[in-house]
Amino acid sequence: MAQNKNALIRYKTIDKCLQNQYRTWTLEDLMEACSEALYEYEGKESPVSKRTVQLDIQLMRSEKLGYNAPIVVYDKKYYKYDDEDYSITDIPLTETDINVLTETVSMLKQFKDFSLFSDVSDILQRLEDKIYAEKSHTQPVIHLDKNDSLKGLHFLDEIYQSIIKKVVLVITYKSFKAKEEQKFNFHPFILKEFNNRWFLVGRKKGSQPIANLALDRIIAVDYDFNMPYLEQKFDAESFYRNVIGVTVNTGVKPRRIELWIDRLNAPYVLTKPLHNSQRLIKENEDGSIIIHLFLIENYEFERILLGFGNGLEVLRPKNLRKRTIQTLQKTVRMYAEKQELQQEQQE
Repeated sequence: MAQNKNALIRYKTIDKCLQNQYRTWTLEDLMEACSEALYEYEGKESPVSKRTVQLDIQLMRSEKLGYNAPIVVYDKKYYKYDDEDYSITDIPLTETDINVLTETVSMLKQFKDFSLFSDVSDILQRLEDKIYAEKSHTQPVIHLDKNDSLKGLHFLDEIYQSIIKKVVLVITYKSFKAKEEQKFNFHPFILKEFNNRWFLVGRKKGSQPIANLALDRIIAVDYDFNMPYLEQKFDAESFYRNVIGVTVNTGVKPRRIELWIDRLNAPYVLTKPLHNSQRLIKENEDGSIIIHLFLIENYEFERILLGFGNGLEVLRPKNLRKRTIQTLQKTVRMYAEKQELQQEQQE
C-alpha cells in the first residue's frame, strides 16, 4: 500500500511539473521534484532513481493506469505534454472506478441522517449526480458555480497537506494594495472558501492576530522545516460565528443591525437568511419586512448590503447607515460625472 501511495505521489508530481510549460524539464529535474515531494508528504529522504522515473513516465503513457499521458521528448533531453491542457486529474472515470464510487456512495447514504454526515449531504448528492452523468453519458443534473480562471487553486493540495502535517509555510504574497510582493513564514490553520474564492487562515507569528491570505494572491509556496509549528486550537466555527465572509475585526463586539427589505427581495432574504443570527421583526402591509442581525460589520457584509441597491435600507446603527448613504452618494456622483463627460465628448 505504501509503495502504491509513493507511486501516486510521483505521478502527481510529474503531472504537475509537465503542466508547467514555462520551464524545461529534464529527467534529472523530474527526479529531484519527485524526491522533494516524497520527503514533503512522507518524510522519505532517499532520492528517486532515474530508472523509477523512467518507469513512471512509461506507465503514465500507457493504458495500464488509464492515463494515456501524451508525454513527449524534445531536443533528446526535455520532457513535456504534447497537449498543453492535459492533466492526469482530468481523465474520465473508468467503469471500475464508477462501480466502486457507486457502491461507496450507496453505503454513505445509509448514514446521511446521522449528525456526523449532516455537513456533507450536499457533497454526496453532487457525487451521485457526477457518477450518474458518467454512467449515462449525459450532462450532470446539478450545475455548480465555479471559476476555472481563478488563480492559486493549484496550491490547495500542498497547503492542505502542510496543515495536516503541521508544517510552517514560506509564502510569497502580493495583496491588491501592495506595490511589491512580500515573503514571510506562515503557520496554516485551515482553508476557507467564501464566494467562490479560497483563503488560507493562520498566523505569521504567535503574537500576531489571525490572518486571511487569498490563494489567488499567493505567488509561491515553500516550507520551513526548521521552524517549530505554532500549536494552537483554532475553532473555525467559533471564530467566524459573528461574521459574514472571512474578515474578522478582532476586538470588535457584534451588535444589532436593523434592515428594511422591500417586497421584491423579502422572500429571498427570508428563505436564504443573510446570517444565522437573522430574525424577522416585522412584516409590513406592503410586503416589505424588517429584520435584525447580530454580527460584526466587515467589508463582505457591506458589499452584500450595497448589492441590494434600493431594495434594502439600513435603519440602524447610525454609523453603518451613514457609511452606506455616503457610498451610494459617491456612486451617484460618479455616474453623473461620467454621463456629463460622455455628453461633452459627443458634442
